[in-house]
This record gives sequence, C-alpha cells and structure tokens, in this order.
Amino acid sequence: MKKRKFGLVLTSVLAASAILGACGTKDDEKPAKENDNASGGESTEEAFSVAMVTDVGGVDDKSFNQSAWEGVQAYGKEHDLSKGDGGFDYLQSASDADYETNLNNLVRRDFNLVFGIGFMMADAIDAVASENPDNHFALIDAEVEADNVVNVLFKEQEGAFLAGVAAAKTSKTGKIGFVGGVDIPVINRFHAGFVEGAKAVNPDIDIQVKYTGAFDKADLGKITANSMYSSGVDVIFHAAGATGNGVFSEAKERKAKDPNADVWVIGVDADQYEEGKVDDKTNVTLTSMLKGVNTAVVDISNRAKNGDFPGGETLVYGLAEDGVKLADSRGAIPEDVQKVIDEYKEKIAKGEIEVPEKVEK
Repeated sequence: MKKRKFGLVLTSVLAASAILGACGTKDDEKPAKENDNASGGESTEEAFSVAMVTDVGGVDDKSFNQSAWEGVQAYGKEHDLSKGDGGFDYLQSASDADYETNLNNLVRRDFNLVFGIGFMMADAIDAVASENPDNHFALIDAEVEADNVVNVLFKEQEGAFLAGVAAAKTSKTGKIGFVGGVDIPVINRFHAGFVEGAKAVNPDIDIQVKYTGAFDKADLGKITANSMYSSGVDVIFHAAGATGNGVFSEAKERKAKDPNADVWVIGVDADQYEEGKVDDKTNVTLTSMLKGVNTAVVDISNRAKNGDFPGGETLVYGLAEDGVKLADSRGAIPEDVQKVIDEYKEKIAKGEIEVPEKVEK
C-alpha cells in the first residue's frame, strides 16, 4: 500500500454550526434519503451512512470520543439523516474485547463508513478491514496499512506546547502537573509538547508527571490530582479522557472549600470549560487543548460520500491546519500571557519551532 502524509484545512465552521442541531434525534425515525424534492417525490440519492465505535472512555467522556460523536452527528445533521440504520450511529465499548465485535456489527448493518476512535482500536480495525476489503474504515490516532482504511493523526505536541506555555506563565508556585491516561504514543505527544512549552518560558519550572494507565477511571484522576495539588502544583494539564474528569472534581472541591485556592485545570480534546464550573462566578478551567476530531470526522465523511475516500493514506492535522489549538479562556488567561502564546503559535505554524513527539530523557 502506498501511504502519504499531509495536512488538511479543517472545516471548523461547518462542524460548529451543525453539532448542536444534530443532538436528540429519535432512534425510531425513518432512515433518511437525501435530496427529497419539495413536492414529496422520491429521493434522487441514497443516503451515505456513517457510524463509529468508541474506545473504553465512552461516548460521553466529555473529551475524545464525545468530540468524534459530535462530528458524526454534525455530518448527519448536514445531510438530513436520522440516528440508526441507514443514517448515523455509534456503538460503545465497555472493554477492548468489544472492539472487533462492535466494528463487525456496524459492517453487518451496512454503514458506508465506520470510524474506530482511538489508538487502542488499531488491531481491531486492522483485523476487520482485512476481512471486509470492500468496506471503508477510518482510524483516529493510529495507523494501519490497508487500502480501505484512512488513518487520522494530530500533532498533539503542538497544541500541548501552547498549553505548557499557559501553565508555566500562570503558575504562582513554579510547579505544574501532567496527568496522562495510558502510556502510548499519542499521550506521549501531549506530554512532550507540554514539557517543551513550559520550559520554553520557564526553564526552571517543576513538572510532575503521572500516567494513570486508564482512560475511564475518574477515581484515579482524582487521586492523582489530589497528590499533585497537595504538593504545591497549581496547574494540571490532563490528557486522560474520562479519567481526567476526576482531575476536575478534585480542583472544584478544593476551590469550593477555599475560594482563594490557586488551582487550575487545562482540559483536553474538547472545550472543557463547563467541566470546571464551581458556581455561577467560579471556574477552574484555565483553557483546553482542542483536537479537531469532530471536524476531521465531518471532512472524511463528506469526502467518502463524494467518492473521494482517502483509503491507504494518513492525514495529519496540526497548528498550521487549525487541527489543534487552545480554547477561549474566558478571561482566565491575561492579555500579556495570551500574547506570548500567540507568538509561539505563529512560530510553530510557520515551522520556525519544531516540537518533539517524545520527551527527551
């Protein structure tokens, strides 16, 4: 298989305008046909159906899987599809043993394009794609060599670099933390970028790092955050899926107990501002490092629908392609710090700074 790597410009406006309207469709609605005419005549085009399988974090992880599902819903909204067979859908994995079963289930239900969400889905996608060469698949955050699979990667290290700058410039104690999920390449990229960004603005910054080994254990995230905050860390960046929800829980409890406590969380994948809400006036979310998973899903779904499925290719989205970025801080990051962040963003996008994918030992 011939494989090419390149970046795409994300269609963020499309995704943003479509996501909210896609929620709440009824499962028992009739699968949609596209291009129905105004007089009620028959449709002229068969619907192109799309579905996804989550990893163990679940579709409501408020992070990676949720962002992908929002993209699937946005595609469905755009093409007037209904949730269910012939439209759009998802299956949730309780454990890694469910991956192949869920993928095969969606193949049997005749979805035109099936997404596997997350690095841990690679082996399952590889196996199911080889058994179903006439079906199309997309794999997020990993690569397999198959002509009927498009691989989607992100330069997480570039967005995490900006998160590191924000954390180091915000910290009053000179101690910040990184909470990772499973120790795999995609999380290593978050880790490496965060360290590089923080040290770029404060070479003496103290960075505590802990991999919890899970993406679905909020209790582990809470315990880890408790240890870090208790040791003097005042800003934690998590890249741990639903495990990161525990980091938010710990920060909010501390802030609720002591309104003057300096505790911040930097969210991941999606804008996690709401996760940091303590009350109507208080929020512990400093910012979030966004990955355009939702918009990548919409882009690839539309390309496949239009006969331009990029099978056998690896698509890479970075700062230059608007594939990663920091969310609006809602004023938590002061203008002078934001200016520094923007300067680094421009340098990275132009290639003047190359952010490593691994932490240098």
